[in-house]
Amino acid sequence: MFELTERYDKTRLSTLSVGADQIAAAYSKVDKKLIKDLKLSKERIERFHALQVKALNWEEEVEPGVKLGMCTMPMDRVGAYVPGGRAAYPSTALMCIVPAKVAGVGKMICCTPPPIHPLILVALDIAGADDIYSIGGAQAIAAMALGTVTISPVQKIVGPGNIYVTVAKMLLKDHVEIDFPAGPSELAVLADETANPVFIAADIIAQAEHDPDAACALVTTDRSLAEQVGKHIEEMTKRAERREVIARSLPNCGYVLVRDIAEGIEKINEIAPEHLSIQVNEPRPIIKKIRNAGAIFIGPYSAVACGDYSSGTNHVLPTAGYARTYSGLDIRHFCKNVSVQEVSREGLQSIGPITMSLAEAEGLQAHSESVRIRLEKQNNERSG
Repeated sequence: MFELTERYDKTRLSTLSVGADQIAAAYSKVDKKLIKDLKLSKERIERFHALQVKALNWEEEVEPGVKLGMCTMPMDRVGAYVPGGRAAYPSTALMCIVPAKVAGVGKMICCTPPPIHPLILVALDIAGADDIYSIGGAQAIAAMALGTVTISPVQKIVGPGNIYVTVAKMLLKDHVEIDFPAGPSELAVLADETANPVFIAADIIAQAEHDPDAACALVTTDRSLAEQVGKHIEEMTKRAERREVIARSLPNCGYVLVRDIAEGIEKINEIAPEHLSIQVNEPRPIIKKIRNAGAIFIGPYSAVACGDYSSGTNHVLPTAGYARTYSGLDIRHFCKNVSVQEVSREGLQSIGPITMSLAEAEGLQAHSESVRIRLEKQNNERSG
C-alpha cells in the first residue's frame, strides 16, 4: 500500500492511520466559520436520515393471532471512500458517515487520498468517523474489501470516486457488498420555455467542474432555451476558477430537443440521471412519471448544489444509468432487514392447515409435522 500510494498519489507515508494529533492540527487550519457550517450541514443530514428510520421498524397484526413486522439491524463495520485529488470533498465525508451513525453502525472507517486536506479531516471528525486511513484510489477499495495488516476488512463499502474507484468497487463485489457505482457526476435538466437559462447554465457548470468525465444533458421543448443556455455556459466557463476541468467535461454535455414534455419524461427515464432538475411550468405532476433518477430537484430555485451540501438529502447517488436499479445512499444501505413474526394459538388455527397442506405437497413431511403437533396439543387441551 505504501508503494502504491507513493506511485499514484506521489506521497511517501510511514503509516496509513490518521491520529488524533493530526485531526487536532487540522482544526487549527480550518476557518471557524467553515467548521460551524460543517456542523450545520451535519445537523440537516442527520435530520433527513432520522426521518427514514421511522419507516424501517414496524409491526402489524395482519389477521387475528398473526403479527408480522420488520426489524432493522445496523451493520457492524462499514467503510467509506471520500475522494480527494482535484478537490477536497468534506461534504462527502458527512454524506457517508452521518447516515451510518444515525443507522447505528458499530464502526465506521474511512479511506481518503493523501495528503488529506484539513477540511476533510475536520468533516470526518465532526461526522463521527471511528478510523481514518490515508489511502486513496483503487488500492483503498481493495484494502477495505480484502483487508491489510493495518486495515481490517469491512462488510460494505460506500462512497463515490473516479472511474478507477468505481471499477474497483464493481470488481470486488464478490468480496464485499457495495452501495452502487457512484461517479463521475451527472446532471439532466428537463425544461420548457418558462425555465431560466441562466439557472440551467449555472447548474451545468457546477456539475462540469467536478471532473473531466462529468456529463450533463438538457432535455427541452424549446430550441431557443437550449441556444441561450449554451451561450451562458460559454460566458460562465470563461469566468470559472476551474475552467480547465469544465472545458474538458463540456464535450460530454449537450441537449435533446423533444416535441413535448411527455417525450421529455421518457428521454429522462432512458438517461436515468444521477441528478434531475425539473424546470417546467408545472413540475409537481411530472415527479410521479419519473421512474429513473438518483435525486430530483423541483423548480428554478432548487439548485442542485443545495443537495450537495445543505438541504440534508444525500449526494452519494448512482451514476452511469444505474439509477434504473439502485437508490441513492440512505439509512437502508447501512442496515440488514430481518422479518419478525409472532403466531398465537388462535393464529395457528388459521394458518396452520395451509402450512401443512403446502409442506406436504412439497414432500416436506417434517415441516407439516412441526405444525400438526402444536395443533394437536391445542385440541387435546380443549377436549381435556
